[in-house]
Amino acid sequence: MRRNPSADEAPFAADQHGVRLAVRVTTRADQNALAGVIRDADGRPALQVRLTTPPVEGAANQALIEFLADSLGMRKADISIRSGTTARLKIMHLAGDSFVITARLTEWIGAGHAVLRPP
Repeated sequence: MRRNPSADEAPFAADQHGVRLAVRVTTRADQNALAGVIRDADGRPALQVRLTTPPVEGAANQALIEFLADSLGMRKADISIRSGTTARLKIMHLAGDSFVITARLTEWIGAGHAVLRPP
């Protein structure tokens, strides 16, 4: 069943300058893909993203920014990693109109990928 994430299960939240997005990255995947929404060990939702790039010298972080930019129709310069540069769980910041960005995220996640499941 396809559904849009509610506010308590969405891995993103609007802030003053855009949107904060929690992402859990799996590297060395067969293809770059959105794999849905998961819950971390504390029960917080995070977007599960699979990337083909290995986690070497920031390559996976750059690939994540490029994947998000392409998928959401944003400029790479408007996407940054706020925390977790060396971890699988990252907090991203998507700069811009939070209404537009949250609408794009909701549509992207709701396109059949949003299944809450444990990591």
